[in-house]
Parts: sequence; C-alpha cells; structure tokens
Amino acid sequence: MAEAGDQPEKASLDFLGYTFRRYRDRYGRDGRYLHVGPSKKALQRERDKLTAMTDSHQCHKPIPKLIEGLNRHLRGWGNYFRYGYPRDAFREINWHVGHRLFRHLNRRSQRAFRLPEATTYYTHFRRLGLKPLEI
Repeated sequence: MAEAGDQPEKASLDFLGYTFRRYRDRYGRDGRYLHVGPSKKALQRERDKLTAMTDSHQCHKPIPKLIEGLNRHLRGWGNYFRYGYPRDAFREINWHVGHRLFRHLNRRSQRAFRLPEATTYYTHFRRLGLKPLEI
C-alpha cells in the first residue's frame, strides 16, 4: 500500500518550470490538494547557473561584486518560483549557494579560508551581504 505522500510519477505535470501534483491531505482527511513547486529540471538548471557564477573563472572578481550578482540572480529566480510551496526548493538552493561560496573562498588562495572567530558560515555570508531565498 502506498504512503500518504506517495504518488505515481505519471500523476504530475511539468509546465513553465513548475511541477503540478495532487497530494493526499497530510492529516489524513478526505480530499487532496494541489502541490505546486519548482520542477527537478528547473532546480538543476539553477544549481548549474549558480555553479557557473562561482566557478574557478570567477576568482578574480571581488567578493562583494560576486555576492551582489548572486543576490540579483537569486532574487529574480525566487520571485518567479515564489508561487505555490517552494520552501524545500528554496532551502536546497540556499544550501547550494553556501556550499559554492565556501568552495569559492577556499579556491581564491593557496591557504584555506578561515572563518572569523566564533562565527558560522551562515552568519559570515550574511555579513558579507548574501541574502538567502525566503518565503
């Protein structure tokens, strides 16, 4: 027997970067609801774009300029995919951006990047000006 959230793959529709799917109610009530979120293909394209924006060819770019470009791009992407239930997709993209920035900072020098004392990568990137996707 299928679980409450399991749906066959054929029961979804990908259109304009979104996936439209019917899910059972999470609380066991009768009825279903329409789940709308970014498609897997749209998420992969976004990850590829962010990887290109933070690859080794961008090491000459100052960090504030790089983060400014990332913020502009993420704001546009986030505004387009804000409709529906994008929380999980936004969380995945935010993680990817943080991971790519960490790798970018480590790649810029022969010495590994070290965080300031008593801080996390998340707070350090926020201090540098990175604005994560939020609902």
